[in-house]
Amino acid sequence: MPDGPDPDTPAGATPHANPESVARGVVLRLLTMSPKTRAQLSEALRKRDVPDEAAEKVLDRFSELGLINDEAFAEAWVDSRHHGRGLAKRALAAELRHRGVDSETVNEAVERLDPDQELETARRLVERKLRSTRSLDSKARTRRLAGMLARKGYAPGLAFRVVREALEQEGIEVEEDYP
Repeated sequence: MPDGPDPDTPAGATPHANPESVARGVVLRLLTMSPKTRAQLSEALRKRDVPDEAAEKVLDRFSELGLINDEAFAEAWVDSRHHGRGLAKRALAAELRHRGVDSETVNEAVERLDPDQELETARRLVERKLRSTRSLDSKARTRRLAGMLARKGYAPGLAFRVVREALEQEGIEVEEDYP
């Protein structure tokens, strides 16, 4: 979708578009597609050569109106990505930082995630993947399952504990040389 007027229209032919109007249009279009952080919107305006002063004025106004809210974005992101993808606190924090959310907001959002809930999610992830590893030896299964959890941001100690529990429930003895 274009972020400004179509160059073949009278609006696009005007040489001096109002930077604030352009910024408002860009921000509205981006927010219509999906929620965005202030940093993401600021970057989008910078890429479209909107002057910093106009961009800040528009972003401030949208923030005042509650249309840009990094705290709400972070909370929704944590809930969605943890329940949908099974991501742990560490992975969620990295994704939020990548989207320009400040550290304090990131910490508040990921700390809302209950450690017991995180443990249960790890168990569900292992349970789903366990069947597809049955043809492998116990070391390979442990590596695969723990690796899957590691890629989702789970700490090694938690990952190996959950994998060990799941394999032991199947009657498979796991060597103690894993954490």
